[in-house]
This record gives sequence, structure tokens and C-alpha cells, in this order.
Amino acid sequence: MSVAKIGNREAYLRKTSLDGYIVRIDFSDVREMVRLLRINSNNLNQVAKRSNETRSIYAADIKDLQDNYEKLWKSAEIILKKLTKL
Repeated sequence: MSVAKIGNREAYLRKTSLDGYIVRIDFSDVREMVRLLRINSNNLNQVAKRSNETRSIYAADIKDLQDNYEKLWKSAEIILKKLTKL
């Protein structure tokens, strides 16, 4: 029960009797990817708003977006590699 992090004995017994096993998944990588996705979305919205106001796009903004998306894809690759090992 402690390894599965289930404090309720009845819930533990019910889960093991129905499924035969308990799977605990660490979603910290997924949370990190969602955080990066939010940051990238916000940055993209800011660049779009600024470009609509000024009618120009700065190279530094594009580079920043590219770097952030690279981090996002690296995070996705890590998650996918871990999922293939399950």
C-alpha cells in the first residue's frame, strides 16, 4: 500500500482484486511539458499582438519562439521514450 501510495486499505484491496496490479505513473514530465506549452502559447500571442500593432516582427522574437519550441519538443521526446519503456 505504501509503494502504491494508497492510504485506504479497502481501496487498495478493491484495486488489486479488480485489476490484479497497480500502476503508478509519475506525471512530472507531462506537467513540465504543459508548463512549456503555456509559456510558448503566451509568447506566441504576445508576438502576434505586437506584430499586428507595429506591422513588423523582430528577429529576436522569432529566435525566442524557436528556442522555446525546441525545449518543448525535447520534453515531448523524453516523455515518449519513457512511455515506450512501459
